[in-house]
Amino acid sequence: MQESKMKFETPNLVSSNIDRIGEMFPNCLTEAVGPDGKPKKAINFEVLKQMLSSEIVDGDEA
Repeated sequence: MQESKMKFETPNLVSSNIDRIGEMFPNCLTEAVGPDGKPKKAINFEVLKQMLSSEIVDGDEA
């Protein structure tokens, strides 16, 4: 009898979130070099902060 094994894979949520942010704020999308040496999508956080500056709260301010 062959044992059935469940595959436990978590989706790459970071990559998915970068794609979603890139769709909303395409000028924040950039490239970075991944650990494997290949280019990968990344978010320029400074540009994103500038775009959202009136809505950003730093630290524990509420």
